[in-house]
Amino acid sequence: EVQLVESGGGLVQPGGSLRLSCAASGFTFSMYTMSWVRQAPGKGLEWVSNISLGGHSTTYADSVKGRFTISRDNAKNTLYLQMNSLKPEDTAVYYCAKGDSRGQGTQVTVSS
Repeated sequence: EVQLVESGGGLVQPGGSLRLSCAASGFTFSMYTMSWVRQAPGKGLEWVSNISLGGHSTTYADSVKGRFTISRDNAKNTLYLQMNSLKPEDTAVYYCAKGDSRGQGTQVTVSS
């Protein structure tokens, strides 16, 4: 059974930083492209970023490019999202995803 457990969210001021983590289990983590997606209040799911199996290839939504960095540690079965220069519009529940599977999410709130 695929299990994805996100952590690291919280309340941060505009311009601040957070690092999200996602602990994966129930599948061979190193063999799958992984993603981060988010859902802002009252809105649909928005794709944020992908990372390839070995971590050498990454892609980002235009809205986060240059501010967010996705990474992975295959030895630890963990996915990360470093978020810098956070904006109020980044407020959302953030999920790590393997295909259509997602964790329970972690809330990120950017507010002064």
